[in-house]
Amino acid sequence: MAGRFAPRSARAALPHQAAAPPLRATAPSHDGPAARAADPSHDALPLRATEPSHDAPPLTREWTPPGPLDLRLVLGPLRRGPADPTFRMVADGTFWRATRTPEGPGTLRVAARGDRIAAAAWGPGADWLLAGLPALLGADDDPDAFVPRHRLLALTRHRRPGLRLLRTGLVMESLIPSILEQKVTTDEAYRAWRHLVRRFGTPAPGPTADLGLHVMPDPRGWAMIPSWEWHRANVDAKRSSTILRAVRVARRLEEAATMNLPEALTRLELIPGIGPWTSAETLQRSNGAPDAVTVGDLHLPGIVGHALADHRDADDEEMLTLLTPYEGQRHRATRLILLSGHTPKRRAPRMTPGNITHL
Repeated sequence: MAGRFAPRSARAALPHQAAAPPLRATAPSHDGPAARAADPSHDALPLRATEPSHDAPPLTREWTPPGPLDLRLVLGPLRRGPADPTFRMVADGTFWRATRTPEGPGTLRVAARGDRIAAAAWGPGADWLLAGLPALLGADDDPDAFVPRHRLLALTRHRRPGLRLLRTGLVMESLIPSILEQKVTTDEAYRAWRHLVRRFGTPAPGPTADLGLHVMPDPRGWAMIPSWEWHRANVDAKRSSTILRAVRVARRLEEAATMNLPEALTRLELIPGIGPWTSAETLQRSNGAPDAVTVGDLHLPGIVGHALADHRDADDEEMLTLLTPYEGQRHRATRLILLSGHTPKRRAPRMTPGNITHL
């Protein structure tokens, strides 16, 4: 589920999380008068950024959030495991994201600079990524719409003022890894995502070689993956078939990013193999949907039941009943519950990961 756990404290960078190359030259600001007129909250100042001489200088943008903003909380749901080839957080608190936009592949670097956010982008999708920076960081989200009815949620919101719900505007980017997470452990799903993106994706634009960033395949690239490579990635036929059905209509599914929540859920769930769990997990990220509550999850009903009613054996029906006071904000309520750390103690061993690669 999105934002399943509170962010861990900072630690030394792993080899693939090495610091970004030093900045050496000034790049022109991405934003002109038209962009400032279209986005009054956007304060465009030139970000002094450079790249190694063999790379074109990035497009840049600076933006002032309307309130407190915690990049770890906001961008965390995009990270699919500690070695996600599309996402990195380096030791200095800078976030890197490689993705496939409607304009093509792009790499986005985001960092907090006091009360401002500094961003740089590379690749054909750079303009698109910078134009969507405020939405990505929750500018369209309204945290004040949430009214806590439980003391636990009130305290957690007070302690996490920088929580905002992101909106990527990209459906397939979140749909495919969500399908990979169906009915398996998160470790299995993360390994499959890493294998497939590194094997069939493309290196991310910009100075990303030391970070090992890759852009996921386009729909045709996913469709061309041989059956034995799905097997090698430990992805069963049910999940791989669902992904193949989805990429055949990728353009139509991407339209869900601009739909209201009921219409978007319906659009995604027209695809056999995509149910309420997968569609909610996708739209939480692509649409920033504050009411896209995850049903069908193995753990979430018990966590919500334990937090709000001291009932760790709650099912989906009871979870939805407990979340009724938060209608319209149920996803935000579950994020706050997960961030509170008030979760039941484990009573059984972890699920044993499956492995079909030897079959």
